[in-house]
Amino acid sequence: MNHQLSFKAFCGQAIATLVAFGPSTVVLAHDGPDHRHAPRQVKPAEYYAPSPVPDRIILTWSGDPSTTQAVTWRTSADVEQGIAEIAVADAGPYFPKKARQVMATAETLKTDINEARFHSVEFTELSPKTKYAYRVGDGLNWSEWFHVTTASDRPEPFSFIYFGDAQNDIRSLWSRVVREAYSDAPKAAFMLHAGDLINKAEDDAEWGEWFGAGAWLNAMMPSVPIPGNHEQAKGANGERARLSHHWRPQFALPTNGPEGLEEACYTLEYQGVRIIGLDSNRRLDDQTMWLDKVLAANKCRWVVCTFHHPVFSTGKERDNKELREAWKPILDRHKVDIVLQGHDHTYGRTGLETPKVPAQTIGNVPTGLNARDEKTGTVYVVSVSGPKQYDLQRHEFMKRQAQDTQLYQIIHIDGETLKYEARTAVGDVYDAFTLQKQNGSINKLIEQIPEVPERLRATGSKEQAVR
Repeated sequence: MNHQLSFKAFCGQAIATLVAFGPSTVVLAHDGPDHRHAPRQVKPAEYYAPSPVPDRIILTWSGDPSTTQAVTWRTSADVEQGIAEIAVADAGPYFPKKARQVMATAETLKTDINEARFHSVEFTELSPKTKYAYRVGDGLNWSEWFHVTTASDRPEPFSFIYFGDAQNDIRSLWSRVVREAYSDAPKAAFMLHAGDLINKAEDDAEWGEWFGAGAWLNAMMPSVPIPGNHEQAKGANGERARLSHHWRPQFALPTNGPEGLEEACYTLEYQGVRIIGLDSNRRLDDQTMWLDKVLAANKCRWVVCTFHHPVFSTGKERDNKELREAWKPILDRHKVDIVLQGHDHTYGRTGLETPKVPAQTIGNVPTGLNARDEKTGTVYVVSVSGPKQYDLQRHEFMKRQAQDTQLYQIIHIDGETLKYEARTAVGDVYDAFTLQKQNGSINKLIEQIPEVPERLRATGSKEQAVR
């Protein structure tokens, strides 16, 4: 039997590859001037279509991080039942034989471009400070096995990553930031997101971009998100804003906040550090009373508080006077160590001194700056991780500011010391300080600002300038 393979090509014109196998001839490829195809734009409904295979897998906590772990994932709506499996991780490949199964709770969400099923499991009765392997699926279609390590049940050193607003061009320009942060802190305990994760509250493609930017990292490093104003959606007939219908199906968070603000306002403890997340979009008074109560009962050495709208805005002609008057006295009175915020798409960080409250404002600049509070021990930070940038409002009580700069922050807590670094999207240290606990006194602040110029626009210029 003759086997013949022939190729014919001439000066970039049509190429035909023929394979003759006995009496049969098969055309493998053909191209020519009459058969060229322009690139096709993939529509969001196609690109972000759910399937029976789990995607958008994310770790969060709704219980004690030392003994529980929550995981949520998405499938197509025809997957009625989700299952998660978990086992203590082992160096060998046989640990799946020891895995236990947990059945998921699920709900269907109809979005602007699809209908999907969101599944959630809380693993319980875990051992502290233990590495586990887990996977999620429906019994036939499974994710890969992921590793996650439970927290210690006592104070021990750890780091976490803090992001200001991602919001816009998430897949294109925010993905590099979350991945750069991971490269600097691959053993971080969690990622804290200070609101405005996306731009349009119920745009499923934007949520798809956000989950895609974190990708498998979301499934191995838990997230601690709080809602910004862009996670608020208008209800029917345009009534007052409500939390995005994506929020609760895709994040399993504590429900220990004020009634009606479950999973938007909450608190948890991680290795001796009290973490408090607030929803600065609504019901400030209810959260003020709750915050005071939580802080009064707190026994943790360190307290980290996060919410979206800044106490001291860094954006031009932006101010949150009502929030500042409601929450700052409580934060200062209880000597909260650090407050992490977003919203203003610029960077600013205070020392331990801030203007008196209530502060009068003129064009967002508090007056009476020569009459300051006593040092309270609270540091306030505003940051942005996404590409959307605003005009900067300069404040002389801010120790470091920036504009036109994407940043992420790495915070490390070890015993009596908190170390903070703000890094640019290319990994350069832009701001740094250390807080040290002092018995019977407020924290000691040690400034460690690098000797690089502040990133500020030239006066009257929309282009970035470095001063």
